[in-house]
Amino acid sequence: MAKYSTGSGGDSAGGSCELCGSEGGDLQTANVAGATLQVCDSCARDHGENDRTDTGGGSSDEQERRRKAAQNAARMQDAQKGDPSHWEDGADYDDDQLPYLVGGYGERVTEARQDEGLQTQELADELDLDESDILAVEQGRATQANVGGSTIRALEKRLDVELVESN
Repeated sequence: MAKYSTGSGGDSAGGSCELCGSEGGDLQTANVAGATLQVCDSCARDHGENDRTDTGGGSSDEQERRRKAAQNAARMQDAQKGDPSHWEDGADYDDDQLPYLVGGYGERVTEARQDEGLQTQELADELDLDESDILAVEQGRATQANVGGSTIRALEKRLDVELVESN
């Protein structure tokens, strides 16, 4: 039964597409924007995130399109966040366990994460870190948020970026 079913039965034959409303024809289950829906062939082809008829894993064009879509989604999520420009630049590293960080380290991390097509929460889960620590690094306030050096090293390794200033 579809996720948003009205209770008219569990079979897909004879129902209506949960996207366009067309009736009749065979419906199939498709993942559309994270929701599992019963849709017609046309909607499954145009909007489904999992192509049931493609057994080759997708063409390189399709894989590239999906990668670009993930990157765009990461950028859109970041654009919806607040403006971090009110945070103070610079820090006193005398008592801080963080190494000296390169200028613009937050932008480096943000760009590298977006290029990987990752949301901040996805990256945090993958590295077993707090999302708030990643956000603090991206906003250039790692010191103020007491982000540990291990977080910086994990981000450098996973995103292949240089964040620590070399002498």
